[in-house]
Amino acid sequence: MTVGIVGLGLMGGSLGLDLQDKKIAKKVLGVDHNISHCEEALEFGLVNEIARLEDIKKCDMIFLCIPVNGIVKILPKLKDIDVNTTVVDMGSTKQKIVELTPKEIEKNFVASHPMCGTEKYGPTAAFKGLYEGNTVVLCDTDRNDKLHKTRTEELYKKLGMNIFYMGSKEHDRHAAFISHLPHAISYSLANTVMSQEDPMSILALAGGGFRDMSRIAKSSPVMWSDVFKQNKNNLLSSIDLFEKEMKKIRELIEHENWEAIEIWMQKATTLHKII
Repeated sequence: MTVGIVGLGLMGGSLGLDLQDKKIAKKVLGVDHNISHCEEALEFGLVNEIARLEDIKKCDMIFLCIPVNGIVKILPKLKDIDVNTTVVDMGSTKQKIVELTPKEIEKNFVASHPMCGTEKYGPTAAFKGLYEGNTVVLCDTDRNDKLHKTRTEELYKKLGMNIFYMGSKEHDRHAAFISHLPHAISYSLANTVMSQEDPMSILALAGGGFRDMSRIAKSSPVMWSDVFKQNKNNLLSSIDLFEKEMKKIRELIEHENWEAIEIWMQKATTLHKII
């Protein structure tokens, strides 16, 4: 099987490494609008060769590992692919991408979201085993021909992923809480510190707690601004609920209701009994 990868950063580059390492693909072609990314992808062996989009379109499978707005823009360029070519996206949002998929390739296009990654990006961030043991969500697979659904399932299983099925609308609502809101909070925390008169003195005290919470603020602003745009309404709803919790703890602190604060914190600790 020949696989084409559009976008040679963390997700696409790591996919290329695993496809070769696990001998899932006979040949891996890559394309990226960033010339230096193409050069690095070849240097690090992420793909077998750099190709044009026209060459990628002839592959058995095409993976779209680019920001979500880029996925929406590239899908119309794939309308003339062969009926047996499978297209899979790896975007963090799903509903708008599914809705804007050209009808000509609805049956070919499998909407997926591998729930893995790091705060690093670009070809240098790629590594073998990124997908192993993690969950991938496949959305609205009732739209897909059996060939494309089965082929995608088999490939993700060979990568060592656990497959979960969900509607695209439901996915975006849930992703707002477990992924998109945490990024918004992390960026906000980082900006709060950086807006202080002497941020370097504050950061000199930074320990594990701050580093854990601010780590994902190092993520790609291009990628995440696209995600926020596509999942705007769900993200705003999650921010509203988060603000209610912040208002609650603020009021408890103002009134020095320490017993209630401990109960409030205790409730939060139950989260880690179920994950």
